[in-house]
Amino acid sequence: MTEEVTHNLRADAQENRDKILDAARALFSERGLEVTMREVARRAGVGPATLYRRFPTKQALIDNVFADELRACRQIVTDGCADPDPWRGFSSVVEGLSVLNVRNRGFVDAFMSANPEAPVFAHHRAELLRRLGALASRAKRAGQLRHDFAIDDLVLILLAGRGLSSTRPTTRTVAARRFAALALDAFRENATNGTLPRRPSLVEEAVHISPPSAIPSVPGQL
Repeated sequence: MTEEVTHNLRADAQENRDKILDAARALFSERGLEVTMREVARRAGVGPATLYRRFPTKQALIDNVFADELRACRQIVTDGCADPDPWRGFSSVVEGLSVLNVRNRGFVDAFMSANPEAPVFAHHRAELLRRLGALASRAKRAGQLRHDFAIDDLVLILLAGRGLSSTRPTTRTVAARRFAALALDAFRENATNGTLPRRPSLVEEAVHISPPSAIPSVPGQL
């Protein structure tokens, strides 16, 4: 096989991979993770065999599709936790994650999935939730975050905010920022705060994960 032929085959393989990722990214954004592998192949204009050769499982495809979003999510939390003002840092996280949430319908589904075949997401989810818990504790000690806030409440806001992805693309970011501002008003410590109902148990599963050494690496892993 000549060098030119080898180069062309590699270029074709990369082009197919890019088309698959672009198609999956668009479909997951539009309809969430219920999209089938066959639908991805059809949108990408490749055969199922080509799709499975590049991504043997749907989870492998999901891991690669959302690598950028996972990196962005981590950066939002990192920047917020680094802010010397805990309330300002916490507020930036709530707004940043809310905006990231509505830009891709499938990302929060993937990030919060309890699927045991998604260890990469489980690992990063647990780590980020722990860091957010520490940030929330700082904000409480500063008297800025309501004393009965729980990380489950932040997860609740993210899950509720997924509905904004059904609005027009031109208004989603504006809606997400307003939604975050309303949530932050509810989160702020205030003498008039009422008593909250019992918190939902949304994160217990998220923090019981395999040790980092057991997490397989994937392209784009943080």
